[in-house]
Amino acid sequence: MTTTASKLRQGNRLWLALASVITANVLLVLSAKIQVPFWPVPMTMQTLVVVALGLGLGLRLGTAALVLYLFEGAIGLPVFAGTPERGIGLVYMAGPTGGYLAGFVACTIVIGWLAERGVLRNWPALVAAVLGGHALILACGALWLGTVAGWQVAWTAGTVPFLFGTLIKSALGVLAGEPLAQLRGKLAGPLA
Repeated sequence: MTTTASKLRQGNRLWLALASVITANVLLVLSAKIQVPFWPVPMTMQTLVVVALGLGLGLRLGTAALVLYLFEGAIGLPVFAGTPERGIGLVYMAGPTGGYLAGFVACTIVIGWLAERGVLRNWPALVAAVLGGHALILACGALWLGTVAGWQVAWTAGTVPFLFGTLIKSALGVLAGEPLAQLRGKLAGPLA
């Protein structure tokens, strides 16, 4: 009886994990379409979702959702901000936003790793992780944009305009930290 109950719980976790990755993927796509049209990189709600992936899904599932999203974009699905009008697929990914996309992965990995190890249980650590995750995204984006469009553009058009929005999204990420930690607890197991 215990073995059957254990298998049933494991099966439920598998379905919950799969549903979580798919839901996170949909949220990534939708958050890309909510945008303020800046040049050369639009401001979207994606960084908030990316932070939430790490906080709520952890390292493995958060990264899985992000990799699925990037795969969809790479094969040409119009999942990115400004697609299809700004190009699709690998061409888009190699353009001005490529560094930000790489920063999404780095942010999810770092925050997911910290969250899984219980480092983010107190407010100062959570605030530092969320701000640090957003800073990591901006840094990766600016580094790539600097090589594509020049360092002046990377700073004036790829970093500065995003700072205020980043602070707001960071505050929202911190406020969502506890509910997302509860979600991560439900997903705990061999897949989370």
